[in-house]
Amino acid sequence: MDGDGFREQLVISGQRELFDYWNALSGSGTIPNRSDFDPQRIPRLLPNICLIDVKGGLAGSRFRLAGTALRNIYGAELTGSRLETVFQGRPAEYWRRIHGAVIEQGAAQSGVVRGPVKDRGHVVMYWLRLPLLLDGPDVRFILGHDFAAQAPLESKTDSDVAGEVQGELPLRYRFPPRGACA
Repeated sequence: MDGDGFREQLVISGQRELFDYWNALSGSGTIPNRSDFDPQRIPRLLPNICLIDVKGGLAGSRFRLAGTALRNIYGAELTGSRLETVFQGRPAEYWRRIHGAVIEQGAAQSGVVRGPVKDRGHVVMYWLRLPLLLDGPDVRFILGHDFAAQAPLESKTDSDVAGEVQGELPLRYRFPPRGACA
């Protein structure tokens, strides 16, 4: 999948707008530098954006900044929180895979998940994760955009288990695709 293919599968217009901005910063296919990213260029998107600091790798990662809309999605303020305290239980492994791929492969990732964190099964979240560098060759930040919708409940049984449900819906994409030249 090329950049256009990746962009086309993004359902949320804010994610397409953020991807376009990130992609324009990348120039000749390189990962953009954090210092090139100017949040003032995308003010409408800021409530849904997070910046994850991955200094020291995935184990020490924390939310450096989190927009105000993310409180409603995750049920708590994320700014300053470590990823391992936000993502626990069944959702933890899913998010470890996603964030690990962004860090290790420098690949943009997107998808849809029901129940982004424990006890939030009533939320369907469309997410996007983009790598950023900081004066070096390694991914230092993950730029995220999360947008939530109410999960549809089809029966009383669904309602009873909604808080326990966490699972990847069939959408997860990466850019560049596995095996592509970076």
